[in-house]
Amino acid sequence: MDIEGGSFSNPAKVASWRTVLSLAYQSLGVVYGDLSTSPLYVYKSTFAEDIQHSESNEEIYGVLSFVFWTLTLVPLLKYVFIVLRADDDGEGGTFALYSLLCRHARVGFLPNGQLADEEISAYKKTDSRGGGGGAGRLPSGGGVAASRVKMLLEKHQVLQKMLLILALIGTCMVIGDGVLTPAISVFSAVSGLELSMAREHHKYVEVPITCLILIGLFALQHYGTHRVGFLFAPIVIIWLLCISAIGVYNIFHWNPHVYQALSPYYMYKFVKKTQRRGWMSLGGILLCITGSEAMYADLGHFSQLSIKIAFTSVVYPSLILAYMGQAAYLSRHHVIANEYRIGFYVSVPEKIRWPVMVIAILAAVVGSQAIITGTFSIIKQCSALGCFPRVKIVHTSSKFHGQIYIPEINWILMILCLAVTIGFRDTKRMGNAAGLAVITVMLVTTCLMSLVIVLCWHKNILLAICFILFFGTIEALYFSASLIKFLEGAWVPIALSFIFMLIMYVWQYGTLKKYEFDVQNKVSIEWLLGLGPTLGIVRVRGIGLIHTELVSGVPAIFSHFITNLPAFHQVLVFLCIKSVPVPHVQPEERFLVGRIGPKHYRFYRCIVRYGYRDVHKDDLEFEKDLVCSIAEFIRSGTSRGPSGLGEEPAKDQDEKMTVVGAGFRLPEAADGDPNDAAGPSGSLDQMQSAGSKGDRKKVRFVLPASPQMNASVREELRELMDAREAGMAFILGHSYVRAQSGSGLVKRLAINVGYDFLRRNSRSPAYAANIPHASTLEVGMVYYV
Repeated sequence: MDIEGGSFSNPAKVASWRTVLSLAYQSLGVVYGDLSTSPLYVYKSTFAEDIQHSESNEEIYGVLSFVFWTLTLVPLLKYVFIVLRADDDGEGGTFALYSLLCRHARVGFLPNGQLADEEISAYKKTDSRGGGGGAGRLPSGGGVAASRVKMLLEKHQVLQKMLLILALIGTCMVIGDGVLTPAISVFSAVSGLELSMAREHHKYVEVPITCLILIGLFALQHYGTHRVGFLFAPIVIIWLLCISAIGVYNIFHWNPHVYQALSPYYMYKFVKKTQRRGWMSLGGILLCITGSEAMYADLGHFSQLSIKIAFTSVVYPSLILAYMGQAAYLSRHHVIANEYRIGFYVSVPEKIRWPVMVIAILAAVVGSQAIITGTFSIIKQCSALGCFPRVKIVHTSSKFHGQIYIPEINWILMILCLAVTIGFRDTKRMGNAAGLAVITVMLVTTCLMSLVIVLCWHKNILLAICFILFFGTIEALYFSASLIKFLEGAWVPIALSFIFMLIMYVWQYGTLKKYEFDVQNKVSIEWLLGLGPTLGIVRVRGIGLIHTELVSGVPAIFSHFITNLPAFHQVLVFLCIKSVPVPHVQPEERFLVGRIGPKHYRFYRCIVRYGYRDVHKDDLEFEKDLVCSIAEFIRSGTSRGPSGLGEEPAKDQDEKMTVVGAGFRLPEAADGDPNDAAGPSGSLDQMQSAGSKGDRKKVRFVLPASPQMNASVREELRELMDAREAGMAFILGHSYVRAQSGSGLVKRLAINVGYDFLRRNSRSPAYAANIPHASTLEVGMVYYV
């Protein structure tokens, strides 16, 4: 099984059916845990107080018909056959769709984008891996529509902001789902106690047990899913087999004719008879597809084919049998069903009720685990693309980089989840809240997907209109039924989304304004060097790394530093670490290196590009790669353009960058081994820690023996190696962002209160997390934006 970039290989790299089936097996535990536990609460949420079924069974048959067609049209038709094909180089989710659109039209929100980024191989890949309709195929009529839609989006900035807000709304609702799904899943699983205890007692037991399970679930997150991952798939498989067997038993034992309810005619009879009450009950029916978005969001960990096989062959038929079995039992037990409000456990034979409840609780924990991990992943994506404050990201597995843990988010989710459980103590209101979060994410996916059909697949615009009208109408119907229950629990995901949306938008707005200040106040290197005689600037040994968000020019923070401390290092590197709207950047395309000013200044610019799912290396690995990339740039002897073609005049060298491959490695020798300097003694990967903690083995770099090397190149390389042996110093900006005098009230609140609070309470950049404090200089500066 190939693993690349911390995720399972994409469909193009699947080698055999054995691999596909193995991935399909694993996907059952990761992707379908949430969807498979929905039978626990769908009927209970649907019939709760809104409708009461009569002896004619029309309501029960109508609900079953709605459940069947909803499962068929949304997860099966929409996601399995259409949306899964819109993968972003094997990745899925709301941000994957937005990333695709950013690459096919200039609507991105990353301020420091470059034309050179579009030369990345992942940027140019076609989107036809899912089979047909990719960017490389241009059906008749599709290219013209794509051009017109692209021009419209690029021309109107309002449309670009609406697109960004749409993506953020979908993201915020996923986070809200991460709060609500564990609460309703675990609470519904524990609710089986009501059949074994007195009704006045079980309500005092359900909530404490649910809270204890939730606390345990969140407390174990830091261990990572890989430690218990091997248990996930068997638990979900046992659960699916269990509900399937119970369903088959109930169908044949109680009502073999329940299959008639699969006819859409019963939906019409249901709506005609129940009218407004039936429409309101759609919010409960909607819960049968909760977790469907995980099929697309977790695409990066599996392949399209494996997810399709798992759903069509195992999950879909198991769920249909489970819902049919429940309906068959309820159609013959109206009094019992009404007494216990149609809970799942009513239809379970009494002899196996306790074992089933244990399996249900384990399955609910697995489903909750999946949505929590998914929440971590989407917040990491948002943070990488500058839409969320920086948080601490812990990789819990050395093999699977997609498995991460974010401490701050974990405890926030736990507190919110416990608050929902204690506050509601009712499946109905939890279901109303979870339903609105689920359907909002699906609506966002439908809207973005319709643009992908035109812009990325170059299909006829009528096809995109049909897609959004058909699926959008179905989802809008469910959305309205959920929204009408605003006061009965649906306000929770709206409130949570508003808070997270405000945080994300304020952070993105403040970051953008800060970058615009840097662009407007950047200085020329000639001006700085012209100050040399008056300031007495001196060069000291070593490499100075000046971090900046700018991809061209010299940041104002460096001029502020040099006018207060007139000295800098013999080799100066302006370092920009940025994200690009692709999931992964290949190592050979990661570094862009250029020269600032004349060659003898020894000023370089290095832009390091990461995809939104890439893992940042630790400081030692990063330092080695950085030095090697500059050395390769020097050795190549030319400063080429973004495509690596041709030389440029010296005056333009500040704006031209060279993509540096990973093939060149400086030979190295351990300190005190001069005999090793004659030839390559190993790669930089051999740098390792010494015995005592915190000590590093000193490694000095040696020039490779090459008689063809130019004397000036050899001298520049020698100076780079001497500077590296002298040590590196990291010059980081510590900016204080303030709104300009005369700014409006909203801007002052956003910058002076919101952004300042988030900046002070967010983590340092990932590259600075492991930097020794002795090698760090922080330069404070006030930004008036």
